[in-house]
Amino acid sequence: MAGTSVGRAVEQIRQMMRSQELLPGQPLRQEALAERLGVSRVPVREALKALEAEGVVRHQPNVGYTVARLSAEELRQAYLMRGALEAIVLRELPRLSTAQIIELSELNEQIAQAADEVDVLRIIELNHDFHFVIFRASGLRLIVDEIERIWKITEAYRTVYLYDESARRRIVREHRQLINALRRGQTERAVCIMDSHRDATPAHLAPTLAATLPLPG
Repeated sequence: MAGTSVGRAVEQIRQMMRSQELLPGQPLRQEALAERLGVSRVPVREALKALEAEGVVRHQPNVGYTVARLSAEELRQAYLMRGALEAIVLRELPRLSTAQIIELSELNEQIAQAADEVDVLRIIELNHDFHFVIFRASGLRLIVDEIERIWKITEAYRTVYLYDESARRRIVREHRQLINALRRGQTERAVCIMDSHRDATPAHLAPTLAATLPLPG
């Protein structure tokens, strides 16, 4: 039961970050979180430790926990790492099965519907599922685990990006292009599409963050 309570608290806190109820750099008060989530401080404390291990929150002695906030340089490095690792995964990827291509197409149609409804939280979840269907098909578990770690620490910034209508349209369009490349076994085209798809986020973030989630430095 304790483990279930902690897991639930982790997901609830993560959801608060996705919805921008908790912003990068914001202090995380255990008492307030416990009251907000309707639990005791014990699962909240353990949840914060788990999120700290992921790099999603940070802890400082005599200060406590805060939502992790990346500097502009840290965000740049995170996307550089993603680019390098995701290219490796795509180049190691076996030809996807018809069932996997259908799954990707269905996920992208759900993303398109969520985009029409401006349901950004749903897009975040479906977009993660879409990409990790591809990544996990590589069988490169250690590399995929590292990619997922980087995704988690940059999720708040992707959320800001997806509040832009043109960004939502773009990801649906580029997902379709990626599916077509994977269906045809066009590995290098898939890498190029993924690079463009991924790099649009940090390129778009500078002006967006200036108005919403300012980065230090």
